Amino acid sequence: MINAIKEHLDQITGNDYIDSNLYSKFNVKRGLRNDNGTGVLVGLTRVGDVHGYDVAGDVKKAVPGKLFYRGIDVEEIAESASKTGRLCFEETVYLLLFGQLPNEKQLKDFNTLLGNSHALPKNFIEDVIMRAPSRDLMNKLASSILALYPYDENPEDQSPENVLRQCVELIARLPAIAAYSYMSMKHYFNNESLVIHPLDPTRSTAETLLELIRPNKSYTQYEAQLLDLALVLHAEHGGGNNSTFTVHVVTSSDTDTYSTIAAGIGSLKGYKHGGANFKVIEMMNDIKKNVKNWESETEVSAYLEKILKGEAYDGTKLIYGQGHAVYTITDPRATLLRDKAKSLAEEKGLMKEFNLHCLIEQLVPTVFKKVKGSDKDICTNVDFYSGFVYGMLGIPIELNTPIFAVSRIAGWCAHRMEEIISGGRIIRPAYKCVQPHNQYIEIEKR
Repeated sequence: MINAIKEHLDQITGNDYIDSNLYSKFNVKRGLRNDNGTGVLVGLTRVGDVHGYDVAGDVKKAVPGKLFYRGIDVEEIAESASKTGRLCFEETVYLLLFGQLPNEKQLKDFNTLLGNSHALPKNFIEDVIMRAPSRDLMNKLASSILALYPYDENPEDQSPENVLRQCVELIARLPAIAAYSYMSMKHYFNNESLVIHPLDPTRSTAETLLELIRPNKSYTQYEAQLLDLALVLHAEHGGGNNSTFTVHVVTSSDTDTYSTIAAGIGSLKGYKHGGANFKVIEMMNDIKKNVKNWESETEVSAYLEKILKGEAYDGTKLIYGQGHAVYTITDPRATLLRDKAKSLAEEKGLMKEFNLHCLIEQLVPTVFKKVKGSDKDICTNVDFYSGFVYGMLGIPIELNTPIFAVSRIAGWCAHRMEEIISGGRIIRPAYKCVQPHNQYIEIEKR
């Protein structure tokens, strides 16, 4: 099979190649980006707002990053959680879905609704999750979401009421699917003991995740608060990020909720999107292995230069966790997560690793300018610190991107509801065909 495919690689490479000059000739917005780097405006939303620059004409001015959920600064949500010690992810889900903050009774009722929706269908764990374990948990999440379709008595009803019911159920169920898929993977591929804890409907999403993946179910309140903060910060990022745009596109075709969310998960898996946190951890392990003095600006800078030149790590010339499509000066999510992570690093004796992360954050803009010769603003993004935080929480690397999905499904569902209520037209951008027309020749004459 492989040899047969190799015979055709040259044909594919030649026939699928498109001259980059043609994109300029036909004014194609590659990656749906304008010439100044801003995103092409393709829709309107009230769910989330990502602010990283001001644009006046063709002039783009960098500004400190801001992220708003339904018009509320996410930093205010994080500050409230820190001040009161509350877990705020469920409150954030309510805000994203319903467009306003809940009062005490509304939040209590919503938490009860989520708790009562945690349970997976009868025999689902055995028949779907354990019978077909996967080495890649994101693929397992997507297939499990699709497998929930036949358990739904009304899967195709696109009414807002029914879709909202489906969304709440999926938000509630995804943490268990992620955790049980991980435990099943460890058992099947690593021959480790299978530990399946029952769900507690009174637990928050962060607490549920920590309970289900730890054999003794124990965790500290600070660990739950830190994971809760990570979930809050990953829950939504505007309509233009790849996975949320995917949800808008697929929803606009009038397909079902399970297909839509599975598509979002497939997008989030990619290393240029949610999967970047996985690559950050790998890259950081590579840096720690090859840089002798983690406190030396000279040594760390030299190795970062090698990575950017494609001479180190994976040869892609990418420093993962650095740079963002919208944020320029700062990514507020990275700042909040970094500042909160410091206390846990001190507690766990990991300040050397924490300081290395901070040093890289400090050095990257200068290294980029030196190697690339560009004054483009480069800021550390949330992926750079999320993997480090998950590692301190004892969360295995395989679960990093699935936990991102457990959080981002809140934003996906809010955008799906918005598309159903306000969209109305199938999303269909245009592609210019640049293939010359050819004459068909009978096969015996070729």
